[in-house]
Amino acid sequence: MSDTGSRLVLAFDFGTRRIGVAVGNELIASARQLEPLSARDGIPDWNRVTRLVEEWRPDLFVVGLPLNMDGTESEMSLRARKFGKRLFGRYGVPCEMVDERGSTREAKAIARESGLLRNARKSYRDDGVDGIAAILILESWFARQEGLPSR
Repeated sequence: MSDTGSRLVLAFDFGTRRIGVAVGNELIASARQLEPLSARDGIPDWNRVTRLVEEWRPDLFVVGLPLNMDGTESEMSLRARKFGKRLFGRYGVPCEMVDERGSTREAKAIARESGLLRNARKSYRDDGVDGIAAILILESWFARQEGLPSR
């Protein structure tokens, strides 16, 4: 495991059909999106996840926690927690949950501004929104480590 402050982190934006993925380095608080994972009812192809883990050798997983706007748990937050527990159980890498309220909305706005989304009715499936959301989740985690207010 890397020294604290220079950890490599894999972040996930959990979804039932797609899971956004980002990788980042804590030392430079930099994140970039990776190819999203397809999922069936929230279950990814674990072979693909294993390849990601083998390639990046993360020191930590960060999973977005989709809380309701009032801060209460939802069915999706319970499923995201289960996904985080499965990551830890399979790979023995610590996993932290991060409040992701508003990350999808912010990711869609970023995608729209960058031209990835042409209009509000367009499907977000192939537009990188999942990866952008994973970056925002990871950046929020970085900010928390530095004692900065997140988004």
